[in-house]
Amino acid sequence: MSTRIAILGAGPSGLAQLRAFDAARRKGIELPEIVCYEKQEDWGGQWNYTWRTGLDANGEPVHSSMYRYLWSNGPKECLEFADYSFEEHFGRPIPSYPPRAVLLDYIKARVEQSDVRQYIRFNHAVRWVEYNEDTEKFTVSVMNYTEDKMETDQFDYVVVATGHFSIPNVPEFEGLEHFTGRVLHAHDFKDACEFEGKNVLMIGASYSAEDIGSQCYKYGAKSVTFCYRTAPMGFDWPDGCEEKPLMTRAEGRTIHFADGSSKEIDAIVMCTGYLHHHPYLHDDLRLVSSNRLYPPNLYKGVLWVDNPKLIFLGMQDQYYTFNMFDAQAWYARDVILGEIQVPDHATRRADADAWLAKEEALADHDAEIDFQAAYIRDLLAYSDYPDFDVEGQGELFKLWLQHKQEDIMGFRNRCYASTNTGTMAPELPDTWLAIKDDSLETFMAITDPNYRPDDAAERQPEPAPHT
Repeated sequence: MSTRIAILGAGPSGLAQLRAFDAARRKGIELPEIVCYEKQEDWGGQWNYTWRTGLDANGEPVHSSMYRYLWSNGPKECLEFADYSFEEHFGRPIPSYPPRAVLLDYIKARVEQSDVRQYIRFNHAVRWVEYNEDTEKFTVSVMNYTEDKMETDQFDYVVVATGHFSIPNVPEFEGLEHFTGRVLHAHDFKDACEFEGKNVLMIGASYSAEDIGSQCYKYGAKSVTFCYRTAPMGFDWPDGCEEKPLMTRAEGRTIHFADGSSKEIDAIVMCTGYLHHHPYLHDDLRLVSSNRLYPPNLYKGVLWVDNPKLIFLGMQDQYYTFNMFDAQAWYARDVILGEIQVPDHATRRADADAWLAKEEALADHDAEIDFQAAYIRDLLAYSDYPDFDVEGQGELFKLWLQHKQEDIMGFRNRCYASTNTGTMAPELPDTWLAIKDDSLETFMAITDPNYRPDDAAERQPEPAPHT
């Protein structure tokens, strides 16, 4: 019987694993039997926007934390696939900060060029995974919503590619149960237009708070207040935005803060992060970690130290994204195919602990970027994934951080050169704040160098006459 592989999830990490196997197939390598379970009805993972919150149509927790009007919050040049550039996909250069629909189109296009969809079983939610030491097999149980039945199968390897930005971390605050406004976690934030004319409070001081707060400002919030536990983000916020120490309690719609001040608030968005949550994994297999650059108990950040037949992709806190997932997937593929010999347990443990010690000594954001670049460079040494300018992308990340400090509402107007093609991205036709329609069709039209502003009107059908 051939080796059998289960891939859990068909988001960017799971698709990277499928693409890695397809790259091997194209070189004439015989592949193992692959089954990819995806609980959504299409691939794309987080990038699949849905209006739903809470539970999906099957009664499963909604996976995606995506919201309408999201734009990339980092340069696209830093997430470009080494083997498939944005320029190749779109046929021309596009600006450095595209919206969600543009990025999803790019992600899907690479896998659509291959036949990997055949491996994916959509509407299949994983219920339980355990490992039998005697048979050296994993038993995977899933709910098949297409046929409304439970299924169980056995595999030699399991690749966990379910992400870790889906299960909200929600703190408690005194009086919140009596707050008369709207309370939600960033996971359930869907549309900034809901908060037009409202006084909105963001609890948190990281990327979610920064971006959702900026979205609310862009789409007409009356005011946006950010409150922090340890330190403010420190950006030069525009009028109507401010930072305060953490809220201490709520009284009606009055929110009190740790500095003794208070403010009337209409809505609270908990931008308080996410939990690594793998309830379908047996205790011996479950990754327990905070959101960090090097999760514990993972050899090369990928293989479960105690059982290297269990593989985790994309579990790191991330500067690098798509190309890091690729580097991990190519490494995992070659472990499965026997091209990489996995060392003994003691060596795996020592290697993982050494990376953890390096991570704990990092002093600032620049050091974090260099650390993750070094991690990717280490993985690339083991596989035939196309080499790319990892360090050059790291320098772009550092420049991105600088540009955010200079202008938090304007950094998306910046342009960068692709480290793959060398092509400089064109400018947006207007400021990010001014562009309210960010559909794929509109973005590609207005960024076309031959676009004329009256083209949009010409494309509209004539209105039907009144009767």
